[in-house]
Amino acid sequence: MDDENQNKVTAPTSGVGAPTESVGEIETEEADAEVGMADIAPMVHKEIRDEVSSRKEDARWYTIHTYAGYENAVERNLKQRIESLGMENKIFDVIVPTEKKIRVKGGKRIVEEEKIYPGYILVRMIVDDDSWFVVRNTPRVTGFVGAGNTPVPMDESEVTSLMKRMTAEAPKHRIDLVKDDPVAIADGPFKDLEGKVGEIDEDRGKVKVMVSMFGRETPVELDFLQIRKL
Repeated sequence: MDDENQNKVTAPTSGVGAPTESVGEIETEEADAEVGMADIAPMVHKEIRDEVSSRKEDARWYTIHTYAGYENAVERNLKQRIESLGMENKIFDVIVPTEKKIRVKGGKRIVEEEKIYPGYILVRMIVDDDSWFVVRNTPRVTGFVGAGNTPVPMDESEVTSLMKRMTAEAPKHRIDLVKDDPVAIADGPFKDLEGKVGEIDEDRGKVKVMVSMFGRETPVELDFLQIRKL
């Protein structure tokens, strides 16, 4: 009996030390894994960014035809579709080409944004079946500009010229008038009166027109856009 008891006491218990060692090993491995992911995550993100940047360099600008008056709506809808469908690595830019124009409203000279190509937007993209489908099936898009169903990219010189127009300041129009030219007033409280040019101020874009009122010639200062040459 003593020998049996002794054997029972000295026999190894059901692996008491083993689980502790295993847990320690697992915890160490998990910690190493966490550290490893933390170390490589920035590299992974950089590789993704580099891939997108590289693909963007291969992208071309295409002209998309839309319903007239819905250009801005199409721009918003397409940008939302690009984000929701995860197409940022194929479709990079969507713009409605506009330029600054000088207008006269209510006798005042103002600068407005005007669409360069009404009924069209521009998209910078890499064309494949997926990206074509996303753009083509955006509401109020009628199609790509090209031959049949094949989109034709814009010429690079055309893109460069267009971008310059979009970023240019409001144009300073040359006043093609000289003193004593006969003119008619086309806008403002003196609309439809006729007269002749008295003074020209090209820096301010103003013209003094001598009009006949109350039996005498009276100078009226106008914006040059408010008059037309007779």
